[in-house]
Amino acid sequence: MIFFLFLLGLAVGSFLNVLIDRFPRNESPFKGKSYCESCKKKLLWYDMIPVVSFLFLKGKCRYCRSPLSLYYPVVELTTGVMFVVTTFFVLNNFQSNLNFQLSQFVTLFYYLFIVSSLIVVFFVDLKYGIILDKIVYPGIFISLLYLLLNTSYLLQHLIAATGAFLFFLVLFLVTRGRGMGFGDVKLVFLLGLFLGLSKTIFAFYFAFLTGAVLGCILILWGKKRLRGDTMPFGPFLVAGAILAAFVGESLLGLPWWSFLL
Repeated sequence: MIFFLFLLGLAVGSFLNVLIDRFPRNESPFKGKSYCESCKKKLLWYDMIPVVSFLFLKGKCRYCRSPLSLYYPVVELTTGVMFVVTTFFVLNNFQSNLNFQLSQFVTLFYYLFIVSSLIVVFFVDLKYGIILDKIVYPGIFISLLYLLLNTSYLLQHLIAATGAFLFFLVLFLVTRGRGMGFGDVKLVFLLGLFLGLSKTIFAFYFAFLTGAVLGCILILWGKKRLRGDTMPFGPFLVAGAILAAFVGESLLGLPWWSFLL
């Protein structure tokens, strides 16, 4: 089962690579064959076997020998691992008796969809410095639909989403868009719907902490300037959200967090 889930994740990761490449260029992921960005040669099926083709070709295009981006195998491997982790998380944390099989399947689909969306957000923002509405809006729609099917979580998650949106909107207005983009504001609304109140707070704490630490390291290393240079914040938010979603309950197991759970 683990091997099957991993292979499924690799295949989905290959499709996520298409989204990461095409959506920022306003190209349809469903039209036209994949091609080498250097020589524009259309790729055949054996050029696009997840991870395997990259290793077999030694990270270079078969036709022009231009280096291939490391993003491709990293996205595929990340998705493969996350499909395994997500499936076992849902199976172990949601009731699995016969009366709850449909609910468990819906929950698994929802988690896999959101995790896949967040992987795209992570790598698009890292690569292009933008957060795509084409990814965030469907995630918000699916999250609202899922919460309507699970109304016991609806109010808390709506409060988390609204609070996160307003908090980041204030930051956006105060910094006049220099501290973060409006894409981050929309992203945190999705994260609030996905995580709920306490896990959203933890995700933000992790994102701000790691972002500040990495920013200081890059400044001291001379890779960034204190003023003028920016760093995409979406990857930190996604990393915090993934961590909060899967191990948040353990990390938030302190008494003073209990009123937020």
